[in-house]
Amino acid sequence: MAKDRKNRLYPGISEELSALMRTGWADTERHDLQLSEQAPYAAARRAALSARFPGERLVIPSGNLKVRSNDDGYAFRPYTGYVHMTGDRARDGALVLEPRADGGHDAYCFQLPRDSRDNDEFWTGPHAELWMGRRRSLAEAELVLGLPCRDVRTAADTLATGSGAPTRIVRGIDPSLEDAVTTDEERDDELEEALSDLRLVKDDWEITELRKAVDSTVRGFTDVIGELSRAVASSERWIEGTFFRRARLEGNAVGYGSICAAGEHATIMHWTDNDGPVRPGDLLLLDAGVETHTLYTADVTRTLPINGTFTPLQRKVYDAVYEAQEAGMAAVKPGAAYRDFHEASQRHLAVRLVEWGFIEGPADRAYELGLQRRFTMAGTGHMLGLDVHDCAHARNEEYVDGVLEPGMVLTVEPGLYFQPDDLTVPEEWRGIGVRIEDDLVVTADGHENLSDGLPRSADDVEAWMARFAG
Repeated sequence: MAKDRKNRLYPGISEELSALMRTGWADTERHDLQLSEQAPYAAARRAALSARFPGERLVIPSGNLKVRSNDDGYAFRPYTGYVHMTGDRARDGALVLEPRADGGHDAYCFQLPRDSRDNDEFWTGPHAELWMGRRRSLAEAELVLGLPCRDVRTAADTLATGSGAPTRIVRGIDPSLEDAVTTDEERDDELEEALSDLRLVKDDWEITELRKAVDSTVRGFTDVIGELSRAVASSERWIEGTFFRRARLEGNAVGYGSICAAGEHATIMHWTDNDGPVRPGDLLLLDAGVETHTLYTADVTRTLPINGTFTPLQRKVYDAVYEAQEAGMAAVKPGAAYRDFHEASQRHLAVRLVEWGFIEGPADRAYELGLQRRFTMAGTGHMLGLDVHDCAHARNEEYVDGVLEPGMVLTVEPGLYFQPDDLTVPEEWRGIGVRIEDDLVVTADGHENLSDGLPRSADDVEAWMARFAG
């Protein structure tokens, strides 16, 4: 993992030790593996990508480990476009689509094969399996992915010689593969755009995975409610750890850094230090999502009264956000402009802020000038899928300036945030932050709220907490 150290305790390997290490190992090749459930869907996605780039070679790397603390690796997560096109989570690999004369492509994967037991690499090499765990053999990977697989250690030479076809590669993922090909940066950006475009509408398999992620997330939120009294005796870290336990038990991990923001920390959009106190009488803004083993993530937020009951002012702010979310969710339907849900929520919050005297009206003018943004901060949602902010490189005309279609999955998450040092609002408002976020899939006749297993209205939240709070 790290560079070879100068301060090793063992000066070398004797011939006798090398011989001992190479013998006495069982054959562990697996012949019982089946094609993954995702493989046919990944094949359809590759076909759609192929149709966009006839006659061109496409290279989509998975990425490499990043060293941490000189001996460990940061948790590896493959490049999202690679996962979407293969269903694979391997590091140090790549998907290649080689063009055919008929305009289509032949697809294959570069993979890091298993270490040979005929030399010392399996226990001394940079990727040593005896240190880091067993990998799939190339034959095993072919069975699971339904793709021909080649040794990634030959990738640079293979790509450098190539077939003479123009090449595109996703940049910023694997420098060694970038160095092996000659490409144009603008054309490479078009490949990344296409990979994002193709994730905008989820297939049935993806929606099933997102349901799993959301269902686990609902259970994680309920876990947190059950341990709030322990968080009061500890800190936001207890909440973070409680949710993380559920994410690791039922999925791969959390889909992003959990926001466990109590008190005035709830006014910080991306508070992930999670080291503050949890005090009765304050609000807890919990923004968290479980990531499935296939790397699809939920993204849900609830704002909770830590002692189980909203104060009148907290409820006033909460109800305004809830009503704004209701307005936004009502706008999520096929054929609607993507921006409609955002505008519906923001206009509602602008009205409330004018009524409260915090921005100058009339409300329509305030909204057109964006004055509500002092207190609403962010947009009202985003696409969701393999990335928590999925499809981030998609073309504007397909995403923010596009139209909703069945199969799109997005969040609706309005919020109000009154900063603790904001002198334009009365003191009692300062430090209150409220966000409510749900994950919606667009259906043929409207939408489905995947996260409706969690209460949303103030009354329902209080009843839920009374039932489960510990």
